[in-house]
Amino acid sequence: MKRSKIELMAELLQRMRKKTDYSINGLTSFRKFVYNNKDGLFGPLCTGNYVNCKNRRKEDSHLSVIISKLKEVLLSVLPITAIVIILNFTLTPLDRPVMLRFLIGALLVIIGLTIFLLGVDTGITPIGNTMGAGMIKPNKVTIVVIAGLLLGFFISIAEPDLHILAGQVDSVTGGLISKVAILIVVSLGIAVMLSIGLARIVYNFPLNKLLTILYGIILILAIFTSPEFIAVAFDASGATTGALTVPFILALAIGVSKLKKDSKSSEKDSFGLVGISSTGAIFGVLIMSIITKSDKISGSLEMSGTESSAVLAPFFQQVSTIAKEVLVALAPILLIFLVFQKVSFKLSKTKVRKILFGILFTFIGLVLFLTGVNAGFMEVGSIVGYKLASMDSPVYVVLVGLILGMVTILAEPAVYVLTHQIEEVTSGYVKRKVVMVSLALGVALAVALSVIRILIPGIKLWHYLLPGFIISIVLSYFVPELFVGIAFDSGGVASGPMTATFILAFAQGVAESIEGANVLVDGFGVIAMVAMTPIIALQILGLIFKMKSKKGGLENNG
Repeated sequence: MKRSKIELMAELLQRMRKKTDYSINGLTSFRKFVYNNKDGLFGPLCTGNYVNCKNRRKEDSHLSVIISKLKEVLLSVLPITAIVIILNFTLTPLDRPVMLRFLIGALLVIIGLTIFLLGVDTGITPIGNTMGAGMIKPNKVTIVVIAGLLLGFFISIAEPDLHILAGQVDSVTGGLISKVAILIVVSLGIAVMLSIGLARIVYNFPLNKLLTILYGIILILAIFTSPEFIAVAFDASGATTGALTVPFILALAIGVSKLKKDSKSSEKDSFGLVGISSTGAIFGVLIMSIITKSDKISGSLEMSGTESSAVLAPFFQQVSTIAKEVLVALAPILLIFLVFQKVSFKLSKTKVRKILFGILFTFIGLVLFLTGVNAGFMEVGSIVGYKLASMDSPVYVVLVGLILGMVTILAEPAVYVLTHQIEEVTSGYVKRKVVMVSLALGVALAVALSVIRILIPGIKLWHYLLPGFIISIVLSYFVPELFVGIAFDSGGVASGPMTATFILAFAQGVAESIEGANVLVDGFGVIAMVAMTPIIALQILGLIFKMKSKKGGLENNG
């Protein structure tokens, strides 16, 4: 029976009056009572000895974290699952084995992503924080740059969203552009740009000027790049800023920005590093295209595989290969941590054990997640896209694309963190609901426009991306610097796991259905579109905030 706060307070006062034993045992008994009631004076009364109560509270804390992560993942995956089930009974009936594989895949995605996120929080992010703090101890830029190169490469190569994209490119091109090549090239690009981004923080180079230079070079390189690679390059930029990379890069940014004595400058510089790093993926793929002189590569989806009546066999076939890939991807991160722990960090055994368990969770979660995605979840996306695009009216496929885009962004847990962050930074002037609506409409429009681009051969990806990024760069000169950093970092927030999996597959299914469309050219690009939307939307909100703050006299008071 739950007791009221008044009853608990009365009991506490009564015990204080009666207490005559000031010995160690007496004080320990009193301490137990206070500890047991500290939540719900105090909260639910904990019976038993002090150590047992403490352990129980730790278990409750761990359980609440697991439940929190599970809720986040369910919020992301269930809306897509519900849409597929509705479409199965209405517009696009699916074969029973395909539907069963999808549901098993969705279950593995939910379990895997939950375990993975727990692993990132307990293992990967603490490594990033420790590395960031360790890098600034010698106070040398050279060490910061070298560490950025190493960490950027190994963190990027383990990013699950990038593995999915690289696997899709490999599959669509029949191995002409291999998964390994994409992973290495993109990770090298991320590593270089992460180092440049860290150096920018140290030397206090303006973020908007650096972004202007980078996107200017990208524009020049794109002129000499074949269309087949442009979509993949910009998609890779969105895919690399995922659940593994972003927390690690942010942790590094916060650590290195502490080199500065100015706290306001430090806060501003902790944003923008993800946006700078993501351009490395674009550079990597564009340069690979120019060096290899790859041209006229066509791509197609193998739709015949969907006729398989096997339900569980595809999962068992995938799991061993994926486990090996994930092990190879995570091993360098573990090795770097252990070397630095021996030489520099000297963390306690408890912290090291916790980080090692975190890496183990990351491994298990990634294997389950990628198995679910590859063996059952993504194929339904391509089948639904293919069937909808094959219908007489194009309205259905555009409308479903619109709904998928809106549902994906509304269901993305990281978006809620971002909206709260913006509301806090602007002291409530920019309401989180306004940010949420702006992002939802923007991403919905991005997916719908991507589908229209596939349906109408005359519309090319650069027709969207070129004006979009020009607007983004121009806005960066009129928007408060903090908003510029948050906006360019937020591309990865919108292009989460559901965009990299289901929506990408959906777009490729649409491209396979349209006569004359090339899946490699037209089926990719949707991640880039989704990642670009928040950059524009949040900077427009930043501009509105700037105008409001001037009108309200906030700048003069600040």
